[in-house]
Amino acid sequence: MRLVTAGEMGAMDRKAIEDYGIPGMILMENAGLRVVEVISGLLNDLNGKKVVVVAGKGNNGGDGFVVARHLHNRGSEVQVFLAAEQEQIKGDAQINLNIWQRMGQKVYSLTKNNNLNLLRLALMNADLVVDALYGTGFKGAIREHMVPVIEAVNGCGKAVVAVDIPSGLEADTGRVYGPCIYAAHTITFALPKLGLVLPDAREFVGQLHIVDISIPSAVTAGAESQRFYITDRLVRDWWPRRRGGAHKGNFGRVLVIAGSRGMSGAAVLAAQAAARSGAGLVTLGVPAGIHDIAEAKLTEVMTFPLPENERGTFSCSALDEIQKRARSSDILVLGPGLGANNDTAALVKELLLKINTPCVLDADGLNVMVGKTELFKLVKAPLVLTPHPGEMSRLTGNNTRQIQDARLETAAGKAADWQCILVLKGAGTVVAGPDGTLFINGTGNPGMASGGTGDVLAGLIGGLIAQGMTPLHAAAAGAYLHGLAGDAAATERGMAGLLASDLLEQLPDVLKKFEL
Repeated sequence: MRLVTAGEMGAMDRKAIEDYGIPGMILMENAGLRVVEVISGLLNDLNGKKVVVVAGKGNNGGDGFVVARHLHNRGSEVQVFLAAEQEQIKGDAQINLNIWQRMGQKVYSLTKNNNLNLLRLALMNADLVVDALYGTGFKGAIREHMVPVIEAVNGCGKAVVAVDIPSGLEADTGRVYGPCIYAAHTITFALPKLGLVLPDAREFVGQLHIVDISIPSAVTAGAESQRFYITDRLVRDWWPRRRGGAHKGNFGRVLVIAGSRGMSGAAVLAAQAAARSGAGLVTLGVPAGIHDIAEAKLTEVMTFPLPENERGTFSCSALDEIQKRARSSDILVLGPGLGANNDTAALVKELLLKINTPCVLDADGLNVMVGKTELFKLVKAPLVLTPHPGEMSRLTGNNTRQIQDARLETAAGKAADWQCILVLKGAGTVVAGPDGTLFINGTGNPGMASGGTGDVLAGLIGGLIAQGMTPLHAAAAGAYLHGLAGDAAATERGMAGLLASDLLEQLPDVLKKFEL
């Protein structure tokens, strides 16, 4: 699903109105109705429920008036508080305000001295609060006179439903510069706004609902944005189909080159993840000193030993054998637990420059390329890099704070510079293609911040590529499925004790729903 900025969404609204002749009143009416539908699902029976609507003077407030009307018609007791003078309301919002008043319903202006106390009292007795104060055009910080209103809503202890976007949150950046509504649910219209899915926004957005308000599909499909939010539907569209009569050779061959003395676990996790992804054949090459360990841990993965140096990492003399095996593989996963020294650095560099097999480069495979990133663009085959922010900091020379403050820009810029697919891991994993395409992932949880989960992701992406997904789609789908597995594991076992191996156990059930 495309992600849009406030400006891009505004342009689509105008196109629907001007080119297709859909009145703004219809879009506002549909927006309000979709919000009521979500509220109905939350409260079950609307009859007799007490709902407080806090509305602003713009179109977001107009949506709030529509919500109030339909809730009232369904038996709810609704109180509307307006953060403006009634004379300030214009256009479609004014029409819906007038309808509300002609129904004999009151509007309490929060510009009046005593009405803030009345709001606090109403909030105490409410079953639910609707935030329709500020829309997607909001930028900066909430004005000082609105701070007590935001604080009253946040402090009431009741579930808040935000209309289109939580008030105080920037639609394009997901940033908050002052008080902001903490919504339990945010109902956004037509397409998700970029800021709603960025990591900093999560605690304010709550559960995100994306609803249709009748903007023609040709308008939304024609959006120029190359930013996408990864969804079940998107992954299902990419999913490799399994035909009757197929055999293991039809589902790809993955070669994993990983591990070193003391780091056999990273190699095993990556190889198991590739196997769990559905790849037909997975082969793991490790330094000879840990081969027996890897072979004992793995049943469904083939293993083979490679020459090692005195440190227990790969020797440069392993290059020819790896090249030979890579030629008969569909994907090379390189780097988990590799170790970082002169031998591994030379080995990784030579492999990248000589092989014609697509490659997922992870962990120490990335670390040994610090200062050599100009070589990435010389790689002949598709290259997928999977750094976490610390690894990205080392590769770029920027500190981790700079990386985290500009995750989209960093991922997109370096994917273009290095002509690779870049997976910037962390909350809200960003997947960037060299052509400027961006995917943002919303699955996953803090319990996944533990050793080995990155190795699982590298193997998973490799396995999806082996089965025929494009490297870009495999990277995006891998991030999404990896997060779903982590969420399933956290639901079952909690986050504190979550291990990377728990994700492997969850993968079959996660993948099952994408099979046809």
